[in-house]
Amino acid sequence: MNLYNDLNPQQQQAVMTGTGPILVLAGPGSGKTRVLTRRIAHLIGYAGVSPFHLLAVTFTNKAAREMENRVIDLLGESPNGLTLGTFHSICARLLRREADNLPFKSNFVIFDEDDQMSLVRQALRDLNLDEKKYRPASIHNAISTAKNELILPDELPIQSYKDEIVRRVYRRYQELILTSNALDFDDLLLWTVFLFEENSPVRDRYARRYEHVLVDEFQDTNLAQYRLLKHLTSFHSNIFVVGDADQSIYRWRGADYRNVLRFEKDFPDAQIILLEQNYRSTQSILDVATVVIDRNPQRIRKQLFTNRGQGQKATLYEAYDDRLEAAYVVETILSSIARGQARPGDFAVMYRTNAQSRLLEEAFLGAGLPYKLVGAQRFYGRREIKDLVSYLRLVHNPSDEVSLSRVINTPSRGIGDKSFMALRTQAQKAGMSTGEFLLNLRLDADTNGVDFLSGRARASTLHFSNLLRHWTENKSNSASLILLDQIIDDTEYHNYIDDGTEEGHERWDNILELRRLAAEFPEPGLEAFLERVALVSDQDTLAENPNSPTLLTLHAAKGLEFTNVFITGLIDGVLPHSRSFDDPEAMLEERRLFYVGITRAKDLLYLVHPQNRSAYGYQEPVEPSRYLWDIPNGLLADSIPDLSTRQIMKITSKPGRWEPGLAHLGQQSTSPRYFAGMIVIHPAWGEGMVLNSRYLDGDEIVDIQFEQLGLKRVVASLANLEIKSIPEKS
Repeated sequence: MNLYNDLNPQQQQAVMTGTGPILVLAGPGSGKTRVLTRRIAHLIGYAGVSPFHLLAVTFTNKAAREMENRVIDLLGESPNGLTLGTFHSICARLLRREADNLPFKSNFVIFDEDDQMSLVRQALRDLNLDEKKYRPASIHNAISTAKNELILPDELPIQSYKDEIVRRVYRRYQELILTSNALDFDDLLLWTVFLFEENSPVRDRYARRYEHVLVDEFQDTNLAQYRLLKHLTSFHSNIFVVGDADQSIYRWRGADYRNVLRFEKDFPDAQIILLEQNYRSTQSILDVATVVIDRNPQRIRKQLFTNRGQGQKATLYEAYDDRLEAAYVVETILSSIARGQARPGDFAVMYRTNAQSRLLEEAFLGAGLPYKLVGAQRFYGRREIKDLVSYLRLVHNPSDEVSLSRVINTPSRGIGDKSFMALRTQAQKAGMSTGEFLLNLRLDADTNGVDFLSGRARASTLHFSNLLRHWTENKSNSASLILLDQIIDDTEYHNYIDDGTEEGHERWDNILELRRLAAEFPEPGLEAFLERVALVSDQDTLAENPNSPTLLTLHAAKGLEFTNVFITGLIDGVLPHSRSFDDPEAMLEERRLFYVGITRAKDLLYLVHPQNRSAYGYQEPVEPSRYLWDIPNGLLADSIPDLSTRQIMKITSKPGRWEPGLAHLGQQSTSPRYFAGMIVIHPAWGEGMVLNSRYLDGDEIVDIQFEQLGLKRVVASLANLEIKSIPEKS
């Protein structure tokens, strides 16, 4: 086939350009994979470069296989000798060949994540360090970060006592892994770079061999990968990289978009080619994406355009609260399907964190609409949710053997399988369920049959018995949220599940979402709360249809595309995430994350946010995401004016029904009920003083300084405030 006829001018330039360093900045949906594979085929088929002298690198095995198959189709034969694969697979092969120059043998094994965590725990034990105080996952994450930045243990900067602990564990970890003749994933890059830097004959041999080096997803490279590429191209300087700094969203994995800037600095004669024609989205969607990303500094601007036409403008929707936000998404999808305008599989619903899926899942399940969840378990199937729900089920029904077996040693408290089986045997002898038997144990329990256990298991079992007894005694007069918090505190579950890693933060976010649900069931609401969870969990068996809407995080959406896209939960503190507020680099990445989500849409884009968010028994007003303010009036649907006064589709109090309404901001003629100096009592927060009050869209919004919690903003009609005193007029 002809390699060039179906390429646009920018793509042709990239494929056919000459030698030297080349930076291809490829906008979303601009055909970067096509350009990369055509470039390989061009070099082999037309420029006469032997496949043996070509190296092509990508990030996933799937992408590597796809690239190889495309090259074979283009050439009509397999390019024998071509080095094509992921960074890690290529480095692993190279290290085995060069093992004589390294402190390990060629038959080394590669430790997976579980192996690595076991090794960190072993290092902690060897150093007599408590893994409850120094969390293995957090230590491992710090070691991985250091390796990606090519920092060895003795070079690790020390700015705190924790850094000193990391250095000691890192040093021991490396000793253990080399003793095992093993490497971890980060070692594959680290040792290859060090090999090239310390053994110039080896480096020169590979640099001379690879006349052309081609790299996909260049914005996702870390420092180690960048240094590796520089060594491999040190002789011929023919490096062809394709990427988009605007789509760099994996900083927490070590990806550094600044490698694009480093490339321009290190290769000042580099040719820069922009791929700006988009084959995915309508122009209206691209215009929204452009105004959002243009706010990020230190970037080469791309003017995205398409031949697909202008298309419909993006819809901005403001729901009354997050529950009705989810209902709006489902109702809009059902309405489009009913009118024959779309199929279920045409829709994707995106959000910043996995915890946000709960309300969406419940809305889909309630409507009987199957859905696909990408990159995560369904909310009620997540480990941390099942753990805590099992604790609550056990408190509600101590005879629940399934729940007891799940939580009796979670977090680990020294009651292993053998001890649990012994406990069950004693319970059966006493004619009780295991949970009932536990409730009857006492500290002076020698006469109650606990002498079958000894040592730590005996003490731990008695301690757990006391906790279970305390929880069950309090369940009748405690709200679900209070009981849940007691369990979290008594078991130190927060420290157990949130180990300081990104995954740990996500798991804790899921627990916070469960707490929000628990707050909807005031005392004595445990039975109702568990019934609600059980009913939703049972519906999780709803058959998944391949032609179903897709639910996924914005991170998981990278590389995908959908006909119609909802981006939900667009409020400050969620997107951008509150954990990013104090980190300028993280804030830049949050904006890039929003940009990635927008550019997944082909035809329709819905930007959705609530006015209020359920916050432990009351509705808390929330601010729209600051990114929404960057989108000018003209890029949104005609029925939606400027954000400050724009006509929005306002949800009425009845779920499932919407009617147009005007979001009026500012003081209305209605007289406020609450005013400065008034002392009020909130049912959950106690006593506070009113600082000011104003009307917003028909609701009185009150700022209150509470004695215990500080400043809070509440919706008066929902907060159930009690007026304690009114200041005297002077």
